[in-house]
Formats: sequence, C-alpha cells, structure tokens
Amino acid sequence: MKKRVYVVPHMHWDREWYFTTQESQILLVNNMAEILERLESDPNYPAYILDGQMAILEDYFAVVPENRERVKKLVEAGRLVVGPWYSQMDEMLTSGESITRNLLYGYKDAKALGQAMQIGYIPDSFGQTAQMPMILNQFDIKYSMFWRGTSERHGTDKTEFYWESSDGSRVLVQLLPLGYAIGKYLPLDEKVLRERMDKYFSVLDKGATGETELLPNGHDQMPIQQNICEILEQLRKIYPDREFFLSRYENVFEEIEKNEGLATISGEFIDGKYERVHRSIYGTRMDLKAYNARIESKLTNILEPLASIAYSLGFEYHHGLIEQIWKLIMKNHAHDSMGACCSDKVHFEIKARYFEAEERCNQLIDFYKRKITEASPDKAGFDKLAIYNFLPYTQNRLVHTIVTTRWAGFDVFDASGKQIGYQIRSVSELDPGLIDRQIVHYGNYEPFFQYEIEFRHDLPAMGYEIVYIKQSAERKQKVGKKVLQAESDFYRISANANGTVKIFDKKKNQTYDNVFALDDTADDGDEYDFSPLPEERPVSSIGIGDAQAEILEFEHEFLVTTRYNFSVPEALTENRQRAEQFVEIPVQLEVHIEKKSRILSVNLTLENTAKDHRLRLLIPTGIASNVSLADNQFGTISRPVLDSAMEVWEKEGWDERPDAIYPFLSHISLSDDKHTVGLLTKSSREYEIIGKSFDTIALTVLRAIGVLGKEELYRRPGRPSGIKLAVPDSQMLGSLSLDLALSFTENADEIAQDTKIYLTNVETYNQMPFHAMKLNKSLQKTPDYYSLFENLNPDLILSTVKKAEDEEIILARFYNPTKKNLTLEGKYACYSLKEEPRKEELREPNFSDKIRPNQVLTIKL
Repeated sequence: MKKRVYVVPHMHWDREWYFTTQESQILLVNNMAEILERLESDPNYPAYILDGQMAILEDYFAVVPENRERVKKLVEAGRLVVGPWYSQMDEMLTSGESITRNLLYGYKDAKALGQAMQIGYIPDSFGQTAQMPMILNQFDIKYSMFWRGTSERHGTDKTEFYWESSDGSRVLVQLLPLGYAIGKYLPLDEKVLRERMDKYFSVLDKGATGETELLPNGHDQMPIQQNICEILEQLRKIYPDREFFLSRYENVFEEIEKNEGLATISGEFIDGKYERVHRSIYGTRMDLKAYNARIESKLTNILEPLASIAYSLGFEYHHGLIEQIWKLIMKNHAHDSMGACCSDKVHFEIKARYFEAEERCNQLIDFYKRKITEASPDKAGFDKLAIYNFLPYTQNRLVHTIVTTRWAGFDVFDASGKQIGYQIRSVSELDPGLIDRQIVHYGNYEPFFQYEIEFRHDLPAMGYEIVYIKQSAERKQKVGKKVLQAESDFYRISANANGTVKIFDKKKNQTYDNVFALDDTADDGDEYDFSPLPEERPVSSIGIGDAQAEILEFEHEFLVTTRYNFSVPEALTENRQRAEQFVEIPVQLEVHIEKKSRILSVNLTLENTAKDHRLRLLIPTGIASNVSLADNQFGTISRPVLDSAMEVWEKEGWDERPDAIYPFLSHISLSDDKHTVGLLTKSSREYEIIGKSFDTIALTVLRAIGVLGKEELYRRPGRPSGIKLAVPDSQMLGSLSLDLALSFTENADEIAQDTKIYLTNVETYNQMPFHAMKLNKSLQKTPDYYSLFENLNPDLILSTVKKAEDEEIILARFYNPTKKNLTLEGKYACYSLKEEPRKEELREPNFSDKIRPNQVLTIKL
C-alpha cells in the first residue's frame, strides 16, 4: 500500500519570545488577513490550524474586532480550527488548576466562535506531565499531539501509541518526532525538496505503525504558504509511491485509530534524547517563577474558596474578574514565557502581567472579605475582626493579623462574649489620611495605630468567625524574649555559626545539622540550561564562621534569624573560568517555628552581587534514597535520584545530558520506613537529590546567566537553544526573597496534607468605622460564624472550591496523592474538569474505591 502523507497547514504562534507581544501582534494582523482571504476564496483549501490556542484570536480581535464574524463563520464551518487551549502552556511548571483553566477558558472562547479542536495539541512544551491523559479525558478529548520528551525506554519506538495516566485515563498520541515545523516553507525546487523530504521520510517511515504519516506545514509566526497546492503536485511527482493530501489533524487520528496493536505507555516524558527538554530551565529567572507559584496558590487556595463562600451567602461570584486574573497568568504560562527563555524586554512585560494579576487577586480577596464582614452582626461600641479558614476541616490555627485603631488598648471577644487573649508583636503609627482622606479633610489629624497581634483560635472548616474588638486600658507590646534555642512540641532548634540551623526531631529522636546551607557553582549556561564547569567543586556556606544569629520567643512561636555574607567568585572570565575576585552576597534566613505545628516556615532573602553562577539551598535528610516523591498536577510522582540514561547518553547521542534535575509544584520529599522529610514551596520549583547517599534535597535559589541561547554547553553539546542574545537582567543582580517550609512526618502521605495547610493562609479583615473606599450597606445579612462544608478525610486533598461557570452551583475539587484508594463521606453528584455532570455519583458504599491514586474528583456541593 502507498504511504498516505497528510499535509496540515498551521501556524505556531509564540506571542512573545526574543520579540515582544507588540511585534507579534502586528505580524498576526498581516497573517490573519492572508489566512482569511485564502479560506474564503478557495473552497478546495480544507482547513487551517491556529496553533490550538485562543490567545491568538484574543490578540487579533483586540485590534481588528470588525473581523470577528468572518472568523466565526469559518470556525463554524470547520475551516479555521481553533482551541482547545487558551495559551500553549508549559506543562511542567504550571499547576493542575492552571492547566484545567487553560482548557476551560480556551473551550469557552472557542465555543463562542463555533467549536473547539478536540485534540490535546501541545507542540512545544518542554516535557509532558504524566497526568495529561486524565485532564484531557475530563474534557472529552481522546487524542493528543506533542513533540518533546519521549524515547524508546518508555516502551515504544513508534510515533503512534496510547498514553495512559495512573488512574486509567488514556489518549491516542500522534507524536511529532521531528517537531511541528518539518513542513515549513516547503521549496518548489525539485532537488531541494527531495533532499529535504528524503531525510524526513526516513524518520517518519520508521516511526509509523501503518501507512499514515503527518507533515505539518507551518512554523513560528510563519505566514500561510500560498503555493502549497503546487508543492503537493511536486511531491506527488517526486514520490509516486506516496499519496499526499492537504488535510487536518483530525483526519490523521481517524486513520491511525484503525491500526491494531498500538503500544500503551505511561508516565511523564522528560527525556532529551531526540529533542531538548531543558531539565534545568525550572530555575531560570527565579523572580518570575516565584511570582507564578505565589499567584497560583492565592487563586485556588484563597480567592476562589472565598468567592464561593460569599456566593453561598448571597453575594455575586465575579466570574469576569477572576477569569481576567487567570488569563493574565496564563499568558505567562506560554512555554517560552513560563520557561523565562526570553529577551529582557519580554521578561519586563511578563513581570508586569504578574504584578497586575497579583494586585487584582489581592484586591478582590480584600473586597470579598469586606463584603462578608460588613454584612455580619454589629455590636455597639465594637469594631470587628473576621478570621477566615479555607482548609476543609476545623482546626486550631495561629492567627497573625493587624488591628488598626486609635485606641491605646483593646480587648477581643467572640460572639458569645468570651474574651480571647492575644499578644502584641509590634505597634506602628499610621497617618489618618491613609485610612480615609475625608478625616484629614475636616482637620482631624489624630493618628491611628497598627497593632500586629497573634493568638491561637479554633476555626470553622471552610468558613469564618467574626470576633469583636472593644476599647480597653492601654496594653504594652510584648517584645520577643531572646533564647538560646527554640523548643516546640515537635522540635528543638538552634542556630549555627555558619548561618544554618540544627533541628532535633523530638518525635523521631533524630538530629539534622547544617540545614539550609547554600552551595554555589559556576553557571556557563543560558536561559534554557544550567551548565557547570567540568570537575568544579561547589563553594559552600558551611565554611562561614561569623554569622549573626538571634532566636526570639513569642507566646505561640519562635523566630530564628541568621545573617551572613556569602563570598563567591564575581563572574566567569572570558575563557570560561571562575574569576579569582570574590564578592559578598548578603543572606538572611528566617525560620518561623509554631509551638504546636510540625511545619517550619522559612523565608530566605539575599542580595545577589555575582554573575554566571547557580545558588542552591541544601536540606540534608539522612535518608539514603533511590527515589524522590514530588507533586505534579493532581497527584504525586516518584522519580529516580539518578537517571539510568546517564551511563549511555553520550554513546546514544542524546541531545542533552539527563541529569536528575526535576520540577515540582509545591512539595518534594524523601522517605524510608521510619520517617519522611518534606520540602514545601511557595516559590522555587526546581530540585535535585544530591550527596554520596542521595540524602540531600537541593533547591535551586537562583541561576544568574547573561545569554538567552548559547552553543556547546558542557551538558548540552551542539547548536544554541533559542538565539544568541544578551540578557543582562537574567544575571538576577539585586534582591530575591523565597518562601518555603519543612515538615518532618511519619509517612509521605502527610506531606501533602502539611502542604495544603502551608499554602492556605489564615486570612483576616478588620472592620472599623473608617474606610477610604465607601460602599453602600449590603442587603445581605451574614452570620458571625459560618462553615460551607467539611471534609472528614484529610488524605483527600482539596484543590479548589469555585462556582461553576455556567450553573448556579458550587463545585469542590479533590485529588488523591496517596498510593491507596480513599473515601469521601456523603452523596454527591460528580462533575468533570470541564464542569459537566458525569454519569457516576458518590452514593454506593464502594464508590470510594474509584477515588484511585492520582485521580481528581470534582463534586457538586
């Protein structure tokens, strides 16, 4: 039989990379004019694929809104193929909720124009997450197409196979073994065309399981190839033993679906054998990576649950405002933007979007808290303090908050009149104009005071409690008492002279020393990949002997602070060696130790003064390990601490060395049969397990590099990735602050629970008689104590709570990160990630068996 070659016209669209969004938008207007003209004037031209992402059309309609109906008509007819994604995100560094919203909003925008492509089309992500088949299936997508990350060791050397998630979901894959651009700018010249296609067909023939082959006709920002029909005639002439069709991706899947005996493989795909996946890109531009982690957490752990509580109490759920925040960060989730392998001016734009997204998120959180609090019962002579707990279970939690008042002293009471004790951590004076400028407008300049207070309190599950503040006699600030060591219910912790800490786990009778040391190595790489110098030994902060240390005890917690200067080589020399001149990096480490919690919250702040280097934070665990456990989207993944391909990568000619540098989303842990040590994060998402016994977690703090793309790296031989462009801002000179935490538990399952607690802050709102922004009194009345729901199984982790996009219902999403089946008490209607009802319901006693490891479950409350 003849080989059937499907030529599919498309355009891969990087909104930004080394060029800006503004430049690409101009090109987009030009390209779209030609695409629309060809589709409208040539009925024999079957279809054109707009890169599977709706952000393209959002940019287009922003400047050419008059063409929306033309586009809509072509989409409805299946001629212009759009969606299902909002943006072409990177899979490895974006959360499960982010990927879900990318599809949810992408589908919504595509359906508004007619229909969405039913293919999980991901042509350029730097690796594929193991959970993608499950996510795609829940959007009724059964096909997937991608390029990077696979090799024979996953179970097949073919380009068509089934890819299965651990919950049993699966998709049919058409791999792009040579990428999405092998059909770019196809030449009409017979000799040139033959030379090019002979090389490609040898690869396509080897990978095909049947007679169907795919030739994508497109490239980055490539305009439509106007002479493609002539090219097809030339191909038919050169290759009479092959048939050539101008077609679309769906037709390819219809053919390969008929093939029998296709392999089924599973897992994540991050092998850099045939194409680069850039395993150390996760630490580039850590300021941007930390921004993203923080906003993703605020959206799903704070804002959406808060908005859902407000909606359940009768307030509006502001879909439009929340969608705007998601779309801002999803523009930054595009693979180059998320990887931060862009020009400096593009990174400036990315940072501006993060700033806007976080500001919108913070202000909407404050708005919802205010609306709920102001609608609660008033008491004459009292101000109010609302305390919000977004964990799905009742818990006694430490409350840190600010009370703003003119009173010299005050008492705090619950609704029943029971007094709540608290400690004042600090007091500061505040100009009244910052509270409400109308106060000073009428000549009242009496200052306000901000009291930083703390207390422990039992809080309702997924809800809030209103407590009341009344003027009393003056109360004095209680300054933290200096102590030699911190002792909580779980740990004894002391500071070392080198700036690290020593932790004694009282439950396990285990000591961990030199925790949070820094190590520094040269980085001769680019924005895509770390590149050390051969045989270099890291510079360690453990040799420091003059760190300043202070341990303060407060009523409910200890604060350990160390400060020191870390001397590292200034930069790389012109001949790629570390400079003999050293510079000092000021470092401050803060460890917050709640007396009744096993979670140690950490802030690391430094002022980077060196170039061309990588800094990592080290957590020695004493657990000799073969594997690490890290979270991925809606689950947990086990990874080897040493990639077995390290022994053969050079012999087999891999594109890049498979170092065991991995991404994670919020936690990574090492375990043995006695205990687990977990690192939790709100910032950095890159780690490696190091040490002679592979017992130390190395968290990337920053990479300082000055080039977008560079050739002939130590671990990545050959051509540059990207382009050779100076990016001085990526040297990361200046201040950087990272938030993370440690937890020492009996088993790995508890790490996911502690991570949820760590990411889900207690939120408060202080209502007093003054506010700069006036609101009319709400018609709604809210209680002084409220709980939306409670989950009695802490192993089942809450991902988010939100109102459905198109129904007047509230959805709660859980996932199972453990290795066992879990139960959820009660009867609930199940929904998909697409927010459509599923056939099954939580009503049979044995339905709990279906909440399998790494499975996501959305229920109607």
